[in-house]
Amino acid sequence: MTEFRQAADVAEGFHTEVIAPLVGEVDYAAGLLGWGSDVLGYDTMRSTDHGWGPRVVVLVDAGEVERVRKAVDDGLPDEYAGYPVRFGWDSYEPRHYVTVTTVGDWLRGQLGFDASQGIGVDDWLVTPQQQLLGVVAGRVYADDGRLARVRDALAWYPDQVWRWTLACQWSRIAQEEAFVQRTHEVGDELGSQVVAARLVRDLMRLALLQARTYAPYSKWLGTAFARLGHPDGLDVTLAAAMAAESYADREQALVTAYELVARRHNALGITAELDPAPRPYFDRPAQVLGADRFVQACLATVSDPQVKSYGLIGSIDQFVDNTDVLSSPAAFRKLVSVYR
Repeated sequence: MTEFRQAADVAEGFHTEVIAPLVGEVDYAAGLLGWGSDVLGYDTMRSTDHGWGPRVVVLVDAGEVERVRKAVDDGLPDEYAGYPVRFGWDSYEPRHYVTVTTVGDWLRGQLGFDASQGIGVDDWLVTPQQQLLGVVAGRVYADDGRLARVRDALAWYPDQVWRWTLACQWSRIAQEEAFVQRTHEVGDELGSQVVAARLVRDLMRLALLQARTYAPYSKWLGTAFARLGHPDGLDVTLAAAMAAESYADREQALVTAYELVARRHNALGITAELDPAPRPYFDRPAQVLGADRFVQACLATVSDPQVKSYGLIGSIDQFVDNTDVLSSPAAFRKLVSVYR
């Protein structure tokens, strides 16, 4: 069996030895882009059993697409580095995955709009972070500048959008932080655990936002979170919240986590410093952060009238949790209407 190499390494040699000679003497960009764990750099030997193999996206001028596409179709070998160049899985018939197109057409297929022509506020808010990662996270093997410009533009949210999404993420925590105790109080221990799990996921997403790092879809959320590095122990604390068998341990782990992300917020320096200590939830016996304080502090720094007019509904990843929507530009672009 061929020793496993990550797809980004395989694709680098595939581009150099096979694709570049077929493209010829024209300006172009190429990289491992779009869908798949391999674009994120998370692929392992297990990945090779499902939609994995030598592939690359080649971006050329419109007048060169048909010529380069034919040269690739006619010139590809059957195998590269021991892997079939034409592969299939599940209901997908075997074919090659060398995409030859223009930057604009590829972006429309990936994001639902051509980001090389500008990015509006609505575009930022309706585009799932996983789809943005498909543009900015993969390895690039050649670039005449056309791809770098787009990747630079999409690297992270504009400051005002970022501050607003932080407020919206804090709002998700504020809305449910007292429910861990309330569900326990009525004897619904499973419900308390479910709410705690939701809060853990929201805290992970908050930590990624604070670190200006896009969150991948659920399979890789924990991996992306782990790669942030957590010298303050947030990862251990969240794991303790998930493993807690008693309400008391669950609450203690969560309020510790709240304090840690509150301290991370203060370290950003984007608002006045806020007290990170937990506190009672009004007169009830629940211990919470009072995350609404962070919501309002972040909102107070949002001066863009368009962004501020949206209230706290959040970006698409903060109010949609359906893979068929988040992975389909034709579907998620319809949600632009939410912001209009």
